Amino acid sequence: MPKGRQIIKTFLVPKEKRSNGYQWIKKQIKENNAQAFIVCPLIEESESETLKSVKAVKIEFENLKKIFTEFKLGLLHGKIKGFEKQRIMSDFKDKKIDILVSTPVVEVGIDIPDATIMIVEGAERFGLASLHQLRGRVGRSYKQSYCLLYSENLTEKTTKRLNYFCKNNLGVKLAEFDLLNRGAGNIFGTEQHGFVNLKIANLADFELISKTKKAVEYFVGKYEIGDWEGLEKAVQKYKGERISRD
Repeated sequence: MPKGRQIIKTFLVPKEKRSNGYQWIKKQIKENNAQAFIVCPLIEESESETLKSVKAVKIEFENLKKIFTEFKLGLLHGKIKGFEKQRIMSDFKDKKIDILVSTPVVEVGIDIPDATIMIVEGAERFGLASLHQLRGRVGRSYKQSYCLLYSENLTEKTTKRLNYFCKNNLGVKLAEFDLLNRGAGNIFGTEQHGFVNLKIANLADFELISKTKKAVEYFVGKYEIGDWEGLEKAVQKYKGERISRD
């Protein structure tokens, strides 16, 4: 963490405390000159049963304007043209916008030192890596920053995952947790989810993998794979079956 920066305080907010959170944001803007991101997973409302409770940025923008009547709100999403996106972000940076309601397009490449509040709607729909990127959009100065997670569909599993996120700020720890709890998928194939085809190592065993990498580099530097007929056949078979054509 850069010198002078503070750890971002992260909270999973219960549904019944949502209005309290909004009042807290108002107070932060008024008293501390803060700015806030409010991130929604979707651009427009979905007709899918599984997504009906997921907040869409266009609808939420209109709802939030009724709640934060004394503040200036901006809307940002992937369908907005490039030059318009730049104008909106410039207005936010110049403090012409107090609250930016957005899709995850703010995940990377945004640096607003006075933005100290990140609200993530539908937090259960994001992986920990994406949540970590979103949280990283605040805390860009010496000021104390906050990340509030909202969810309308909490299960025991997602609650455990989001609570872990609240307590950890290190990307490597979050990646390891997601790996252990959500799976790594098929590493060398085209699938993004499923069983890992490693026979002796868990991907979370980073120290073991590091040592194995060094051993392989030593072997490759000293020997030709053709010197080991059985190994060569095994490697060729595995490459042919598992490595993506892309």
